[in-house]
Amino acid sequence: MIKNIALGAFILVSGVFFSQNTAMSGAEAKAFVAKVSSETKTIKTLQSDFAQTKKMDFLDKNIVTYGRMSLKTPNMLSWKYTKPYQYSIIFKDNKIFINDQGKKSSVDAKSKTFEKINKLIVGSSNGQMFNDPEFSVSYMKNANFNIAKFTPKSSQLLKYIKQIELYFPKNESTVSQVNMTEASGDTTNIVFKNTKVNAPVAASEFSL
Repeated sequence: MIKNIALGAFILVSGVFFSQNTAMSGAEAKAFVAKVSSETKTIKTLQSDFAQTKKMDFLDKNIVTYGRMSLKTPNMLSWKYTKPYQYSIIFKDNKIFINDQGKKSSVDAKSKTFEKINKLIVGSSNGQMFNDPEFSVSYMKNANFNIAKFTPKSSQLLKYIKQIELYFPKNESTVSQVNMTEASGDTTNIVFKNTKVNAPVAASEFSL
């Protein structure tokens, strides 16, 4: 997440490019938040395969990687990249644990920018991300998705992140796509597939 999610977590499907986004009305936004918040309260674990595309201004080609994301409430999150290289990053006990192709390290995540991103991703599984005081939230929709757009409030976080968009398929309450734009203009897009909710997740997913 730090290495290739740019600070952390989310390939744009063609429908996103060609569907017109419009702002939700106040009533629509309220109903959407209530639905997601209610339906995700029962989520204890979540696991999904992902494809990530990183676009950087100084590179001619996008960086595409694949892996598996595992989440266990209240605050354990794992990103394990499997192709084209092996790289893992785990958020647990206010620390970030990293395994970069066999080279292991850890970082104190408390009060750090990465901890806030981690909290937002974890919050997407329980509806709490809508109440995160670090971000202002606006709500959009198109033919295929409901979209929550998060903009950092603090100047510190704005040094790294311009905005994060979470895409929820219509009539679903779990995130299927995350788009992040960094302050530099670089973008990270992640699409989740084969998502499993409340299925057993091995303890090894949260260890290096």
